[in-house]
Amino acid sequence: MNKNRKVSVEQLQVGNFVRLPVSWKDHPFLFSSFRIKQQAQIELIKKLGISHVFVDLQRSDVSVLEENEANEQKVDINQEDIERLTKNMNKYKGERIEVLKKMRRDLQKTEKEFDRSIAKMRNLVAKLRNRPLNAIDDAKELINDLSDQLLNSDNLVLHLMGEAKNDETIYYHSLNVAVLSMLMAKELGWTKEEIELVGIGALFHDTGKLKVPPQLLRKKTPLTAPETNFLKQHPIMGADLLKLADNFPAAAMPIVTNHHEYLDGSGYPKGLKAESLDKLCQLVTVVNLYDSLCHPDFQNKARTPYAALGHIFKNYKTKLNQEVTGKMIKMLGVYPPGSIVELSSGQFAMVMSVNLDKILFPRILAYDALVPKEQAPIVDLEAEGLSIVRCLPPAALPEKIFKYLNPRERVSYFFGSDSKS
Repeated sequence: MNKNRKVSVEQLQVGNFVRLPVSWKDHPFLFSSFRIKQQAQIELIKKLGISHVFVDLQRSDVSVLEENEANEQKVDINQEDIERLTKNMNKYKGERIEVLKKMRRDLQKTEKEFDRSIAKMRNLVAKLRNRPLNAIDDAKELINDLSDQLLNSDNLVLHLMGEAKNDETIYYHSLNVAVLSMLMAKELGWTKEEIELVGIGALFHDTGKLKVPPQLLRKKTPLTAPETNFLKQHPIMGADLLKLADNFPAAAMPIVTNHHEYLDGSGYPKGLKAESLDKLCQLVTVVNLYDSLCHPDFQNKARTPYAALGHIFKNYKTKLNQEVTGKMIKMLGVYPPGSIVELSSGQFAMVMSVNLDKILFPRILAYDALVPKEQAPIVDLEAEGLSIVRCLPPAALPEKIFKYLNPRERVSYFFGSDSKS
């Protein structure tokens, strides 16, 4: 049975989940699909000059009125109240549109900063073999810029960025690990010097992979034992490469050599235990694992941010620093940017950004069939009184919603300031 039913506006009642068959700009509601909360909204729908709407029976709290019930129903509603409600809703919608435009401008500004940082990553990696001293100086400048932005912004927002091309994953992964590690260090109350050490170590943590043949890194079939053992030497190869640059900070070198070591000794390349691992590399190990689950090698399928956090929480209690793991889960929010969610309104959406001061109320890109994709509302859940009901895998979305929301196969983050600040 089709769950969507075309009904007369006279058959509507409070609790019905409706889709309006008119353009988004031609009605005062923030969304074209929503659950009716009060009788006045029904009267507003009638005033739009439409005779029928679509009701989603599965998402409705009550069924629609039968035609005979609708004919008998008498509604006593004050027209002044309706006009006041329409005026207030139009005013609110206009304000929200302006806020959304500002959010989009902020997001575009952050994306430009991110693209500039990725370009710097490409350049410094290219310099690393032939001019290592210059590469390190460039990296220090990039990290210093990031730490200044981190420490001078009161209202930080973590934004979802575009995804990496297949041949550029090392740049995206390295920058991602650096950005999240520095953010974590700030949240843990570390000094500016420690934040920058974490940043430069994280930026170069996978340098050793530059010495691994590209065909091995891109191999889609399972690695042989010798190939696995060779790949596990990349932290040592990275340290050897960085020793050519005497301006690389010695305090950041353990991050490069130990970012795959676990507290219980089950990591590699040396099987070190907790007492041999400083707090800097313990932090980067957590972030590197999270980002590797979201940006896996060619043998593995990428996990959603939500699934990656859940996997770490469940399976790495003895292997990772639990203070750092807890802080990362708290910092990214229950629903990290990139998560696909269902809202209390019944709509599907993608989490676009998390304000670190309001992690339970991320900003989301909501699917609305009647709103063009490029104008899709980025919604502040707190402002709209909406909540997230559940997180779901992108593959569970109907095809048209999947194309509209465009979930990232590989998730990247960058930070900016809150648009309200």
